[in-house]
Amino acid sequence: MPASSSPSLLISGTIDTPIGPLTLIADEAGMLHMAEFSHCLDRMERWLGRRLGKDRAKLEAGNVPGSVEDAFAAYFGGDVGAIRGLAVWLTGTAFQNEVWTALRDIRPGETFSYGMFADGLGRPQSAHAVGHANGANPLSIVVPCHRLVGADGALTNYGGGIERKRWLLDHEARHANR
Repeated sequence: MPASSSPSLLISGTIDTPIGPLTLIADEAGMLHMAEFSHCLDRMERWLGRRLGKDRAKLEAGNVPGSVEDAFAAYFGGDVGAIRGLAVWLTGTAFQNEVWTALRDIRPGETFSYGMFADGLGRPQSAHAVGHANGANPLSIVVPCHRLVGADGALTNYGGGIERKRWLLDHEARHANR
C-alpha cells in the first residue's frame, strides 16, 4: 500500500516471459507499481500520467530489484504462488484498491465470475463496477485480474489479450498444487 507520498524515483525494466515481454515498474525499495505486457505502452503511459503525475516521480530505465525478477521467474517456472508476496503500490480509488486487494486472495488455479466475486466483497450489485476496476488494474498477473471470468465461465476481456489470459489460467491450473 502506498505511503502518504509517491516515491521520487521509479525504475522501469522489461523481462522476458513465455507469453511475451513484461514491463515492470518498481521503486528503489522493491515495491511494484506496475506490471504490464510491453505491447500495452499506451495503457502504461496513461496510468503513469494519471496515477503519478508528471512532476511527482522520475521514471528511469534500468533493472527492477532482483527479488521482483526472481518472483516472476519462479512464477513462470511453475511456482505460481511466488508472486503473491510481492509488495505492491495500489494507487486506485478506494473501491479499486478494495477489488485489487481481494483479487490477490484468489488462489492460483481458481476462477470466479464477476458476480460471484462481487458477492464475496459483500457488494452483490457491483459486478459491472468490479469489471471496471479489474480492467483498470495496473499490476497484471500480480493482482490476478485474469482469474475473473464471465458468468458462464467464458474468458472475458483481458488487457494482455484473451490468449494470454487462457495461457495464465492453464499454467496456474497445471501448477497450482505444487
